[in-house]
Amino acid sequence: MSRTVWALLAILALAFAAITGLAVRHGLLGAPTQAAAIGGPFQLVDQTGRKVDAHVLKRKWSAVFFGFTYCPEACPTTLLALGQTEKLLGPKADDFQTVFISVDPQRDTPKVLANYLSNSAFPRRVLGLTGTPQQVAQAAGAYHVFYQKAGDGPDYQINHSTITYLMSPTGDFVCVIPYGDTPQAMTAKIDAAMSHGPHAQSC
Repeated sequence: MSRTVWALLAILALAFAAITGLAVRHGLLGAPTQAAAIGGPFQLVDQTGRKVDAHVLKRKWSAVFFGFTYCPEACPTTLLALGQTEKLLGPKADDFQTVFISVDPQRDTPKVLANYLSNSAFPRRVLGLTGTPQQVAQAAGAYHVFYQKAGDGPDYQINHSTITYLMSPTGDFVCVIPYGDTPQAMTAKIDAAMSHGPHAQSC
């Protein structure tokens, strides 16, 4: 596939992500006041091979992002920003975690996730989650995440939403962190939500 086609696919994926973010914000995919509309049960495995479910979101503020380790731009950019955000939070970072859920279970095994997330510029408090295609689809559906395989062969890409979801220590949706937010903007939103306590409904 030509570079021009790949570029067009990337532009379409980013446009979809932006539209999805606005839709979530304004209630088109579930009003933000209806916390249960975003998030839900899932059964996955983390980067150590341990089986986990939605309880991993309890007791900490969680930045939930769906992506994949072969992602050329959106995923590493977001993880780099979250790594800086973790540092900017200072002592509050002890109550914060990044949850990276792969939408490429075919390639993203626990071992691959562990190696990818070991990047020192990425968050230190990070969970990498993967599973069977069915398990990943269930998790993505709970968060209204779009993803679709693009291309054939071993170098295929995945077009996907680039939204990050801030979830409270009760496991409830708080707000959307759009792709492209600076670490400073992310920190301000997370800090604002934390100031409202674990039952915060906005940031």
